[in-house]
Amino acid sequence: MINSKQLIELTDISRATLNNYVALGILPNPIIKTPSNNEGRATRLGYFDDNAIEIINQVKYLKKSGYSIAEIAEQMSSDKVAPDSNRTSRVTASSYNQNAPVESGKMRLPEFALEQSIESFPGPAYMVNNNFELIWWNQPASGLFVDDDQEMPGDLESRNLVNLLFNIQKNEDPETLKDILQPHLAAAKKRLSQQSLIKIYSGLQPDQLNLLKTLHEEVDPIGKQPIVHYPSILPEPDGETALFDLYVCFYREGILFTYSPVELEDDFLMDFLSKRNQVVNELLKKRKPSLTHVTVMVADLQSSTRICSELPAEEYFELINSIWQKSEPIFRKYYGTYGKHAGDGMVYYFFPQPDCDYRINAIQCSLELKNMMAEITKKWQSRKGWFSELHLNIGLNEGQEWFGSFHAGGHIEFTVLGETINYASRVSDFAREGSIWATKSMLNQLTPENRKQVNYGISRRTRYDETVFVTESYASLGSLLDEEHQHNRKFRDVEMLPVTEIRDISPIT
Repeated sequence: MINSKQLIELTDISRATLNNYVALGILPNPIIKTPSNNEGRATRLGYFDDNAIEIINQVKYLKKSGYSIAEIAEQMSSDKVAPDSNRTSRVTASSYNQNAPVESGKMRLPEFALEQSIESFPGPAYMVNNNFELIWWNQPASGLFVDDDQEMPGDLESRNLVNLLFNIQKNEDPETLKDILQPHLAAAKKRLSQQSLIKIYSGLQPDQLNLLKTLHEEVDPIGKQPIVHYPSILPEPDGETALFDLYVCFYREGILFTYSPVELEDDFLMDFLSKRNQVVNELLKKRKPSLTHVTVMVADLQSSTRICSELPAEEYFELINSIWQKSEPIFRKYYGTYGKHAGDGMVYYFFPQPDCDYRINAIQCSLELKNMMAEITKKWQSRKGWFSELHLNIGLNEGQEWFGSFHAGGHIEFTVLGETINYASRVSDFAREGSIWATKSMLNQLTPENRKQVNYGISRRTRYDETVFVTESYASLGSLLDEEHQHNRKFRDVEMLPVTEIRDISPIT
């Protein structure tokens, strides 16, 4: 007997190809058993007769002779294969007829072509963010997470992938549950430490948490490859199981899992997944709205009208583009999600992360943007002989809001619904001279330890007309305004909003 790993190595085929040969009847179903100590860390392996090598080599020869895999499967199963070097027939994924009859126990093969969208994936498919919360899924995937009579929860935290899998698969065979969880834990291991994983799933039952810890330790680490493959078994409504090829694709925005029936040739699917920009653009367009905690940053360029009047049009656009281009890697560093650029202003969103505080990320990002603007100011002062400085006035606010996207053509714009973004915008409008202001409710959401690292407060005038910065204090926005200034009348509807100025932050340990 020869195990599946040895068979793959000796014949130089992929695991997906091996699964296809089994599903098509070219190879018999393997005998599943526990491997010996010298056969690796796998808990179970499939074993084939020694003549499996000869069969695979024969398939290779027939494919070179012009036979399609469908013809090879049909003829080998009836011992009628006769090599013919003049054969040129081929079967492609798009040539399968979705309405054609299929043999008992075989899954009907859906059509899949490159011009189709992610909604045409041939099996269950879904995407998670870095906290392993579902942000997109297709209809076939719904049954993996919720019962037929239920809807997916709107709250993003309730869409945690592993929690949903435990809930819906709890009555399945334990080995089937492990088979489903293993590739997900391997993907999680690439981005999450075991400590972060335990933090996310601290609410699980002890036996469930122990299983996650064990799987996290057992699964092989994933390298830098953007797409990895796993053979997978999924339960079906009739109680049977079906074999799939699971492809896991890694993007900055999250991780995509897509299943393909083993009967289906995967060349077209792989070609589609390899078009990373196209795939992730479609995924972001189709992202499901969700209720989530978020910190909103609104930043506006101060005195932009005056700057525009002082510069030729091409230099003004050069300046604005320079600000956006230099700020982009800073936002990436702190996991900021692009909202929109409105003229010379910008909106970014910061969401909960597994290994850092998203509110601290927004504060650190704001401070780096402030330093960036100081560098840009020096460059343009030297170039234009200016004495004035360039400032981004930043407002920060935190809340729980519905997050979704608007898109027209190839353009995608993310937005949140509710007062969180409105207050952040008003605070940004209030800020002056490149200052960073945040609402009291946002800082109150920080842990006491993290809040102590932030240098924040309010500038007050003493009776001797001196300005003193009072640390760890807040003030209502209205109390900081000059009531006689006509410009300040627009803040009357938010004059009771408690705010504070952020000046610096110590390293977070």
